Amino acid sequence: MRLCFLVEEQYRHDGMPLDVIRQLGAWGHQVDVLWPGRSLISLSDAIQAGSHDAWVLKTVSGGPGLTLLEAAASAGLTTVNDVRAIRGVRDKALAAVIARGTGLPVPVTYAAARPEELAEIPEAQFPLVVKPADGSSGRAVRLVATPDRLLEPVASAGSAAPGDGGGGLLIAQPYVPNSGTDLKVYSVAGELYATERCSPLHPAHDVRERQVPLTAEVARIAARIGEVFGLDLYGVDILLGPDGPVVVDINDFPSFRQVPDAVARVSAAVLELARRGTSGRDAAPAAGPAGGRATGQPKAGAVTTRSVTPLPRPARPTAPLGGGR
Repeated sequence: MRLCFLVEEQYRHDGMPLDVIRQLGAWGHQVDVLWPGRSLISLSDAIQAGSHDAWVLKTVSGGPGLTLLEAAASAGLTTVNDVRAIRGVRDKALAAVIARGTGLPVPVTYAAARPEELAEIPEAQFPLVVKPADGSSGRAVRLVATPDRLLEPVASAGSAAPGDGGGGLLIAQPYVPNSGTDLKVYSVAGELYATERCSPLHPAHDVRERQVPLTAEVARIAARIGEVFGLDLYGVDILLGPDGPVVVDINDFPSFRQVPDAVARVSAAVLELARRGTSGRDAAPAAGPAGGRATGQPKAGAVTTRSVTPLPRPARPTAPLGGGR
């Protein structure tokens, strides 16, 4: 198969997706890489139907890569994840409304353009977790104990103060009491894996990051998120609160840390999703040894890092988004 990856600056040395790109090349597939944000891209040449089986995006929220992926989709090209699903989960305010509206366990959510406006939230709702609606990688997430502390700067190194995200929307949710351990559930094209790690709100809590058993209740919630938002490769942050599991974040194409054989599994899933998107054109079977998800012999190909001419996309069925994430 022929694939195009969009990899933004923040991930240019990251194992996910670079190891996936190398794995696909080793299996014999043609992988071209575009670097939005640090290279000139000829849109007229790159985004046209016919040259690739799918485009795959690894980007930060608000990065230029998503626009390019949407342009590829508008030209009829297959995208992984479906580009409409990505846009839905990137806006955390929109995601909270959709998730709560479909019965998923999401905290009550408030939105404001400036942190001082969050002081109107009833004091009984404090402490609050405040974060940018377009945030990623834990940027500018903080715990606010009382209304008078809303204007305090974020203490963690490298973080911006709330509201210092380019004037974007902030969201606030009542803090869910928990053990200081975050449960991260990853979905690789329907296969679910649960891991636990230290909560960014409790950095002093000593938690060894590891894979853990997945309960039936958490599995149902994680699977439902994929259905609601139309995602195939995603991660869900879940807290085990006093009233049960609570969803606090959703990410498209996450790190898949602690997922066994993550590179092979994600690589095979990308091939299967690309094949599904081109099935109307009798696409060749995807090649690669990840848990039997892909079969067939590899085609000749190599990993490249040049500006490319992209792909075709007969649309694949996805779950209704209900208006976005």
